[in-house]
Amino acid sequence: MDMNIPQALLQVPASTGAEPAGDAAEYFFSEQLSAYFDREQHAMWLRWNPTPRPNFNPELLRDLDRYCRFITRTGGEVDCGGETEPVEYAILASRVPGVFNLGGDLSLFTRLITNQDRDGLLGYGKACVDVLYRNYIGHELPLTTISLIQGECLGGGFEAALSSDVLVAERQARFGFPEILFNLFPGMGAYSFLERKVGKRATENLITSGKIYSADDMLAVGVVDLVVDQGRGEAEIASFIRSRSRSRNAMAGIAAARRRVHKLDYEELEGVVEVWVDTALNLSHRDLKLMQRLVSRQNDRTATGVRQDEPGVAKLLH
Repeated sequence: MDMNIPQALLQVPASTGAEPAGDAAEYFFSEQLSAYFDREQHAMWLRWNPTPRPNFNPELLRDLDRYCRFITRTGGEVDCGGETEPVEYAILASRVPGVFNLGGDLSLFTRLITNQDRDGLLGYGKACVDVLYRNYIGHELPLTTISLIQGECLGGGFEAALSSDVLVAERQARFGFPEILFNLFPGMGAYSFLERKVGKRATENLITSGKIYSADDMLAVGVVDLVVDQGRGEAEIASFIRSRSRSRNAMAGIAAARRRVHKLDYEELEGVVEVWVDTALNLSHRDLKLMQRLVSRQNDRTATGVRQDEPGVAKLLH
């Protein structure tokens, strides 16, 4: 795989007020994706801002692939203020208010399924598991991956969050897999990640219910590791990192041991994607209409903003 860093990758001082305190360097991959390294935390904070909808469109997936190559290419060390610093934590988060990620590009799915474009669906699915697997294995580096969920976390967005070692959710966050509502299932890692974390019964309940769950619900079943108050996500992660400063080496080793015991390899994720593609190609016209209806509602919500009192996904389809 070509691991060259794109020439368009720029480094400038970080400037957003939401970022944790400390010296930082920011990296721009596109308007949809940027990352910044916090020297004090030794943490790379990755934030996405997808358009026109907060989902995993093909362009964002390409940007995420560039980010993964960048992390691997650096060997987990970055230049910050003229000095080389180690990356010990890699954090996934969103710049979209009220949304972590709404999941797959359903508008693209409906078009590819209507055209019976198996190669197109398979290419999309593999692009998803490529980046999620890189995050799952910690980019083959002795670092800890963290997902910070501060809003809606649905479908493929939920799968992305699950690919991290640690899940931190603000209390207003909501989780779910809407795919069952249009006769499909989440095929980019949900079963593999969840089954190893909470077991077969809980995994299939979450995937097949079509329900929306609170952060506290997910904490209770062991999916989420830490729930914090609204607006406290960044500060609590900084506290978490400080609390592990003396045991970071051991915790990275434990994460590596957990991956070895779980024995989740790329071939498993790739195989599930193929099952997902075959299932998607069998969807009926009615199923596709429901999928498109959800796209329309996502468009409406993107235009008007996400409110915490909005109904769950299941109600959006009725």
